[in-house]
Amino acid sequence: MALVVLGLSACGSSVKDDPNSQAALDQLYAEAKGDLSNGAWERAIKGLEKVESRAAGTVLGQQATLDLAWAQHKQGERVQAVATLDRFIKLNPSSPAVDYALYMKGIVNFNEDLGLFGRIAGQDVSERDQQAARDGLLAFRQLVDQFPESKYAADAVTRINFITNTLASYEVHVARYYFNRKAYVAAAGRAQSAVLEFQTAPAVEEALYLMAESYDKLGLTQLRDDARRVLAKSFPESVYLAGPDARDKPWWKFWGSDQPAAKAQAAADKPWWKVW
Repeated sequence: MALVVLGLSACGSSVKDDPNSQAALDQLYAEAKGDLSNGAWERAIKGLEKVESRAAGTVLGQQATLDLAWAQHKQGERVQAVATLDRFIKLNPSSPAVDYALYMKGIVNFNEDLGLFGRIAGQDVSERDQQAARDGLLAFRQLVDQFPESKYAADAVTRINFITNTLASYEVHVARYYFNRKAYVAAAGRAQSAVLEFQTAPAVEEALYLMAESYDKLGLTQLRDDARRVLAKSFPESVYLAGPDARDKPWWKFWGSDQPAAKAQAAADKPWWKVW
């Protein structure tokens, strides 16, 4: 019994005297992990920053970096979370967790747009600035390209499709804005950008319609006829072939219900340790 007491005393003394000891780092990480589980993001961030700094170059340090990015994400610090993940990827290019870091980088940006989509009724996500969505798209594409066998690749493909549709709809939203203000050259240009960059997105249907109508207003009959011909061939059942009354239909109603968005939001809110 005396030996056990002396051993515990020595361990406690070691932790206190040497904050860089393995015992001290394990204790500090355990406390930060507890804060993560309890949603105490700010306190978790402070603890994980200490672990990351003191355990640099170790597996524990890498783990702390990923935990830190997650805590920053949940705290609403998107820029800091992305910077933390970029640092992880740069410093640990051969880590088996790089695919997860890319996946989480996509999630952080994806959640920036999707969160508002799920909370504000009647707000078209495509009407917002799309830089976060583009950043998320790049991260998911990099994951799929570099790690096609990753356990996160299939989900990344689903999110790529969603973001692609969002970005295409944003281009159409801008084209529609210009068209309604009789800026037909600008409208045709933005609609054409959507068609060229996002060929498989549902929003391309309206983009082709806006192209045709803009060219018609500009007196460019050959380009108008070409756009209408492509619209008829690509979307033979299109409501736009019947008249202009259906122009305001949101892209997600062409794509299906908003259930994919709700499922994606639920997945984005899932703690990383339950995925990884």
